Amino acid sequence: MIRTLSNVSARTVLLGRQPKSVEFVVRHQHSGSYDVAVVGGGIVGLASARELILRHPTLSFALLEKEKELSMHQSGHNSGVIHSGIYYTPGSLKARLCVRGATMAYEYCQKKNIPYKRCGKLIVATDREEIPRLKALYERGMKNNVRDLTIVDAKGIREREPFCRGLMALDSPYTGIVDWRRVGLRYGKDFEEAGGILTTEFEATDITVVRESPARSSEGLKYPIAIRSSKGDEVRCRYVLTCGGLYSDRLSQISGCSPEPRIVPFRGDYLVLKPEKRYLVKGNVYPVPDPRFPFLGVHFTPRMDGSVWLGPNAVLAFKREGYQLYDLNIRDLTDALSFRGLQKLVMKNITYGLGEMYRGVFIGAQVKLLQKFIPELSLSDVVRGPSGVRAQALDRDGNLVDDFVFDGGTGDVGSRVLHVRNAPSPAATSSLAIAEMVADEVEHRFSL
Repeated sequence: MIRTLSNVSARTVLLGRQPKSVEFVVRHQHSGSYDVAVVGGGIVGLASARELILRHPTLSFALLEKEKELSMHQSGHNSGVIHSGIYYTPGSLKARLCVRGATMAYEYCQKKNIPYKRCGKLIVATDREEIPRLKALYERGMKNNVRDLTIVDAKGIREREPFCRGLMALDSPYTGIVDWRRVGLRYGKDFEEAGGILTTEFEATDITVVRESPARSSEGLKYPIAIRSSKGDEVRCRYVLTCGGLYSDRLSQISGCSPEPRIVPFRGDYLVLKPEKRYLVKGNVYPVPDPRFPFLGVHFTPRMDGSVWLGPNAVLAFKREGYQLYDLNIRDLTDALSFRGLQKLVMKNITYGLGEMYRGVFIGAQVKLLQKFIPELSLSDVVRGPSGVRAQALDRDGNLVDDFVFDGGTGDVGSRVLHVRNAPSPAATSSLAIAEMVADEVEHRFSL
């Protein structure tokens, strides 16, 4: 393995309508031969496929997606934030990709006429003990070259967010919001317009080497890799790139590569402000991260449709694509609970985890946390909103894998496959920058 160093069922009246989908000529023949096949139609897979075909217009490319539509899971179930790059270790790949990716995202949306808002973000310290961490976060953001980052006092907080209360905050006006699924669909359209083939309803269940050429074939073993679907369809190719998100570990395993890092799904449940209370929030309002806990904590997030999401919590999902509380898949749950890494993570964070579960059931407890930032918020101001599932990569010691992880192998199959095993948040913000890195890796490994 090579480690590269460095969400929905809220009420329609609250969430508004989804934007019209980009029109595609989706292929249904579920066969053919290509130079490169990309498995996974989320935002990272789409961005990477787009980058590769723009670099290599004479090669043939196919993108295979198991759902009927593209960007249906993490890419379509996220907070919709364009992050500025404050949180990440200075000099790390994650920091560089986020800062560059945000600039590229704004430029891309401008060029493609995709609506976005640069509404800004406040990271608010509500207790004096948080102020040293906030100042350290400011220094980190400055080292990461985050644009226009400043520290503001209580008066400055009220000027930017009239209903927010805090002692001190980081003001990041370069932070924005966008519909990331819409962006992903536009990547797919670019890929198609450049000559790529988009195939949906193709769930890859086997990646193997072809031992003999098809009957009467004059091309011999030009396309030695066969990708077979759950329906028995087959695509041939020279090389494979997988960007499987929630299934990245399983795609690695079916090609004979490493089973780790393991993907453990965590569901995040949001609350939604009632329309008459949206005036309480203008931009993104975030807490100061607590290094004792594995996840960021609840925050306020305005959306492109005018709604405002509050949350999320973070609890183990009983299904990899389980957006509802009672969604259950026995295999997914067994895989998660039997993994030593998850067992260790739970033991290290048992109190935090129980609190997250409690707040997921009793939303009044979540509202109480949110009231630290906006005291006027009340339980009657919110309803249950959408959920997302995060593909959290874990190692066997219970550590969250925060780096990007590429994985290939040896032998006939492994030498022709590249797995993007982990593309952690903020993968959507960084997607165009990640695509450049993935394309570089593909070119290096496969000598395209």
